[in-house]
Amino acid sequence: MRVIRKYANRRLYDTSESRYVTLEDIKLLVINKEAFRVEDSKSGEDLTRNILLQIITDQENGQSSSGNPMFSNQVLQQLIRFYGDSMQGTMSSYLEDSINTFLEQQKALREQMQTAMTATPMELMRRVAEQNMKIWQRFQSGKTQKDEE
Repeated sequence: MRVIRKYANRRLYDTSESRYVTLEDIKLLVINKEAFRVEDSKSGEDLTRNILLQIITDQENGQSSSGNPMFSNQVLQQLIRFYGDSMQGTMSSYLEDSINTFLEQQKALREQMQTAMTATPMELMRRVAEQNMKIWQRFQSGKTQKDEE
């Protein structure tokens, strides 16, 4: 796991690469799914959440290349209302599960789009014909798809 140290002067130092890094560098670690921990240089306190929240704040304030916020004022207000509520832990799990499900669906859609984009029209027609032939063969044999499962 990569260790990033945060010094009193607010600078971040990557101990594995022996160099100072920026929030943008840490954002790239997140995007590349690299494990890391940000810690206070003196106390060793884990500051990872604080740094991640700072990156999100910068993104939401339009300091990213897209400039489009992900959270509306209404969503942020609703999230704030969950703090201290008995459902706070449940909400955290729900958001995590929802994001994971969204990512899985996004991956499947990208794979389907990639397949469709790389296939020639003749290849797509061949696949449709094969699917139709399988359906016709099942129909001819008197089997339904449920019977085959």
